[in-house]
Amino acid sequence: MSVERHVLKIASELNLPIKGVTATVELLEEGATIPFISRYRKERTGSLDEVAISSISDRLTQLKELDKRRETVLKSIDDQGKLTPELKKAIEEAETMAKLEDLYLPYKPKRRTKGTIAKEKGLEPLATKIFEQDSFDVIEEAEKFLSDEKDKEVKSAEEALQGARDIIAEWVNEDAEVREAMRNLFRNKAIIKSKVITGKEEEAAKYRDYFEWEEPLAKAPSHRILAMRRGEKELFLMLDISVDKDEAINLVNKKILKGNTEASKEVEKAIEDSYKRLLKPAIETEMRMESKKGSDEEAIKVFAENLRELLLASPLGEKAVLAIDPGFRTGCKVVALDKQGKLLENTTIFPNEPQKRVAESEAVVMALVQKYELEAIAIGNGTAGRETEAFCKNIKFPFEMPVISVNESGASIYSASDVAREEFPDQDLTVRGAVSIGRRLKDPLAELVKIDPKSIGVGQYQHDVDQTSLRKGLDSVVESCVNAVGVEVNLASKQLLTYVSGLGPTLAKNIIEFRDENGAFTSREDLKKVKLMGDKAYEQAAGFLRIRNASNPLDSSAVHPESYAIVEKMAADLGASVEDLIKNSELRSKIDLKKYVTEEVGLPTLTDIMKELDKPGRDPRAGFEIFSFAEGVEKVEDLKPGMVLPGIVTNVTKFGAFVDIGVHQDGLVHISELSNEFVSDPAEVVKVSQKVEVRVVELDHSRNRISLSMKDEAAKPARKKNAKKNDDSEGDMAEKLKKLKGLWKN
Repeated sequence: MSVERHVLKIASELNLPIKGVTATVELLEEGATIPFISRYRKERTGSLDEVAISSISDRLTQLKELDKRRETVLKSIDDQGKLTPELKKAIEEAETMAKLEDLYLPYKPKRRTKGTIAKEKGLEPLATKIFEQDSFDVIEEAEKFLSDEKDKEVKSAEEALQGARDIIAEWVNEDAEVREAMRNLFRNKAIIKSKVITGKEEEAAKYRDYFEWEEPLAKAPSHRILAMRRGEKELFLMLDISVDKDEAINLVNKKILKGNTEASKEVEKAIEDSYKRLLKPAIETEMRMESKKGSDEEAIKVFAENLRELLLASPLGEKAVLAIDPGFRTGCKVVALDKQGKLLENTTIFPNEPQKRVAESEAVVMALVQKYELEAIAIGNGTAGRETEAFCKNIKFPFEMPVISVNESGASIYSASDVAREEFPDQDLTVRGAVSIGRRLKDPLAELVKIDPKSIGVGQYQHDVDQTSLRKGLDSVVESCVNAVGVEVNLASKQLLTYVSGLGPTLAKNIIEFRDENGAFTSREDLKKVKLMGDKAYEQAAGFLRIRNASNPLDSSAVHPESYAIVEKMAADLGASVEDLIKNSELRSKIDLKKYVTEEVGLPTLTDIMKELDKPGRDPRAGFEIFSFAEGVEKVEDLKPGMVLPGIVTNVTKFGAFVDIGVHQDGLVHISELSNEFVSDPAEVVKVSQKVEVRVVELDHSRNRISLSMKDEAAKPARKKNAKKNDDSEGDMAEKLKKLKGLWKN
């Protein structure tokens, strides 16, 4: 299938303009990335966004795979000398992989089957005559095929008829129309059933809901399908996907039977055997794969949405931070980090049980804060997190010190990783973990890119879905987030640079090496000096890389170097400099964008340029807000039904949202408890990292489960009084830190 036909098909399926799809496909074929196309090629695509471009890219890949398989099928059948013009036309017009495989099935090399054995005995002519279903004496005809010949022995008419039916059963199973009709029947009417394996009831307690469960397959949500499949994989459950047998066989009969002759009755027997032995198992397997694929896609979509929210969570910014990885017996690992996240000093304190060396620990914390003029305290939310948080809040600092709980999911994965060993070869796991907690507060995106997204804990059955698809889906989210925020090239880690449009691991490594050898980059133009940084890579990456304090102020913005001349002309036309344009909104208001429209550059790009000049390099993430859990509620035993508490959403699934309320065990707000109104998708109501107010509904101590509700008053996002009674906007935070510095200097 030609690229033109692919474009027409994609445009029709996705309901997108042909011109935009054509341009997108051309750009993708040229090696452009999705972030680059959506940000810097709006004129060519008609301003298609990342979602549309990603959908085009995915569908184009699928169609190419279909074409590749089509070529293989055509060659295989042609090599057998069985490729008729009609079959070739049908194969070339097949629009799905299932249809293509149905057409190929009769010609596909097979293992030895009942049908092939019958053919080896010379019974195919009998099968052909019976399948025509004319009126004749089938017994008399079958007796013509009796044989004593070795390997072709047929002792009786019934044995001959059975062999013919075996052949017909395979013909029925290989009939493309029959398979498509059966596939549609299963899609519309199949029931998925699960049952506990006898004797494993106690061992399989976590799958209790599925011990005797059935529902229409078409309506089964992804999380239930994945849960049942996991139970089957762990040998606790048995699964079955089936339709009404009589309805299925009648459907085939209508397509195959031609009358009511003796031959037709033999065919009818063959159809029943075909359904039971071949068709049902084959289509059930397909439905298992199809429902698994659909469930995987849904789960990956949920994971990707959650990951995006987590990656784009508000950063504290370039502040000097004290970070603590809390613990009881082994103490709390404490690290001091400078504004850029560099490790300054580390130590261990023991403010909690069993040592309870509170005064000594307070003195250590106070000394570190004073020595390095630290501006905030980050505390991991794991074991002893709430106790350590309470300890820090009780320290009498001479100013208000923000004490912030940080989700530490994945910090232990990072601390044991090659990335962490490379960064801190001389430090142990606990130091690396504490550094990760502190950096995560300062810039969640920059730190989380170092961790395998699967380890971050915002997925739904992430270990059960197709891992290649999961990796691809999550990597595209990370790439999207990194490029949406932009990367300060002189501060970024190799891992962060890897996700920048057009770079990848090799160029990211080369940028770091160039920076180490030559010092900080002073302009985007310097990037061209990096080894292997060709024109294409530079074009794709430059607009997403920021160089703060460069001589050209546009180097710290999202304005692409290819558009610098436009901005310079705007400035020159006003008798001003580029820097004047950035500083003076009144000057910018005099610009008539229509004057700068060319064949290559239109209003979409010019509008984006003006937005950048207004706030060059602005971080698109929301301003940071300090959050605090309810005081005195630190463990599950402190909870009582009816309590209304502040919390942070840690995971959103299709069946509800998990909320951290500060008791080391997330509670679940079931989808039915998210709102007073009907909710079909929890993601419409809440997002990961969102601050909410919840009411405790039920406590199940035996299963360590907390049921929460957001209905009524608890349905509102957490009010600022529950987050922090003091002003906590970004501007207020900056003002507090400014006062803090003044206190140290005095």
